[in-house]
Amino acid sequence: MSAIDLVEDDDRAALRKLARDVAERDIAPHAPGWDETEEFAEASLEALRRAELFTVTVGEDYGGMGMGDVEAAIVLEEIARVDVSSAILCQLVFNGPPRAIEHLGNETLRSRWLPQAAAGELFCIGITEPDAGSAATTMRAHLTPDGDGWRLDAYKNYVTGGHKAVACLVWCRFPGSEAGTGKGIGAVVVDLASHGVSVAGTHRKMGLRGCTEAELAFDGVRIEPDDVLVPGDPADNSGLKTLLAHINHERCGNAAMCVGAAQGALEYAMAYMRDRKVGTKLLAELQGLQWKIADIATELEGARFLLQRALVLAGRHGTPPPLESAMAKIACNLAAKRVCDEAIQLLGGYGYSREYPVERAYRDIRGLCIGAGTVEIQRNFVGTALLGGRVPAGPWWKAPPR
Repeated sequence: MSAIDLVEDDDRAALRKLARDVAERDIAPHAPGWDETEEFAEASLEALRRAELFTVTVGEDYGGMGMGDVEAAIVLEEIARVDVSSAILCQLVFNGPPRAIEHLGNETLRSRWLPQAAAGELFCIGITEPDAGSAATTMRAHLTPDGDGWRLDAYKNYVTGGHKAVACLVWCRFPGSEAGTGKGIGAVVVDLASHGVSVAGTHRKMGLRGCTEAELAFDGVRIEPDDVLVPGDPADNSGLKTLLAHINHERCGNAAMCVGAAQGALEYAMAYMRDRKVGTKLLAELQGLQWKIADIATELEGARFLLQRALVLAGRHGTPPPLESAMAKIACNLAAKRVCDEAIQLLGGYGYSREYPVERAYRDIRGLCIGAGTVEIQRNFVGTALLGGRVPAGPWWKAPPR
């Protein structure tokens, strides 16, 4: 990665300014209320639509700006600085089903759904089931042949924004797949207005309370051939591999939101330290606390650089590489936890109070350490990949002999 990749050009700088202005003007004042009431952030959704920020990653042929992962991360970071729940609304479009539809879908899917994504309609993804979380191969969702199409029976939980979305990308088993394996797993796009779709409930959460997780039931929902995004071949796990690879976009988006939330908490803590006195000294003058700031800022910058490497390696329209994406997610998740935890400590009792934003940031990023593949899942992948001979991009790694 060259130095020029670390300097934003005029277009990216303008995008960052737009996202920051929307965040500070239209989202930050309302974020504590959404967290308190656990009400869906409708006003944030409207503000993001007005600013046309949902168009960032949608192709120009479908009403978007056709940008890539770097630009998506800029917006996610700036929105997450003030409210992670609102950033997730962008994440659902930037790195969720619309991105998969554009990269993997047929023209019928693209022309039907991508203009809606650019207009700010929400999409959701159905992977998790009550008995199938990180172990996606144990999912029960399945298709049954019905004429020239299929019927979908599934129950998906922790579907982010599922009760507000227009469509859901549902991972499921195709006919003939072997239960308990990855063979035959693929994905279909379901219009949530279809007969047989229902919202079975919502989850009450520790954090991310402005972006509700829903439970969706699919009872004999008709699936047409054009609704198939990735077919599942019962002879192999190629469909599952394709879907898992595409989650690298989501992992990088998750990491960007962690960086943004941690940056917001760090800046708030520093502002507090510049203003708060203990006796005759400002907190900012105390060496022990200066060291805390130095340590967490250094850790955050290191995580940010790992994320930037994964984003740059994706290129304009590619997919972030799996090893670098997993490393970035680990680093950004853990850095955000530490930064937000120390920000609470630096504010003392005020940091623990819900009257100040740092404790909300901590609760929000805690959920990001689970979503898009837990930290432990990423560690499993990184460890086995390295020991298997795969190395990250860069001249400093030497691949072992095979």
